[in-house]
Amino acid sequence: MSAAEEILDIVDENDRVIGQCPRGEAYARGLRHRCVFVEARDADGRVFVHRRTATKLVFPSHYDMFVGGVVGAGESYDDAALREAEEELGVTGLPRPEHLFTFLYDDGDGHSWWSAVYQVRCDLPVRPQAEEIAWHAFLPDAEVERRLREGDWVPDGLAAYERLRAHRTAG
Repeated sequence: MSAAEEILDIVDENDRVIGQCPRGEAYARGLRHRCVFVEARDADGRVFVHRRTATKLVFPSHYDMFVGGVVGAGESYDDAALREAEEELGVTGLPRPEHLFTFLYDDGDGHSWWSAVYQVRCDLPVRPQAEEIAWHAFLPDAEVERRLREGDWVPDGLAAYERLRAHRTAG
């Protein structure tokens, strides 16, 4: 099954399931669904940063400081966070990611999804999925901040990152 054929839960403004449809249709019609964002750090506290492949359905060839993706129909946010992190990092046996907060992302241009933000420590050697990730590195926070001023970053990841910084400052 292709990514576009994956079945997603469609949710309302309160994150209640109101239907289901294929991912490609959800994107084309701007239907609200669920996503997970997992900040992965290595043993030295560096953040996993990557550039998405040119074949991604949304934000192709953009940089991101999160691994993650859509939550499948009937799947919990927690299960999706672990599945997506292990898939994209190319590891097994990752600790269960820690949920930090959830927010509604809406760019006003047809991209809207409930976004659960997580963090996880990855001490395992990563082997990112070639079909998902074109480039990757673990970078110190200061380097991530510097790179935010250059290149194209996924807008939903930037929104999650800003909220994560505010969450940690308030925490």
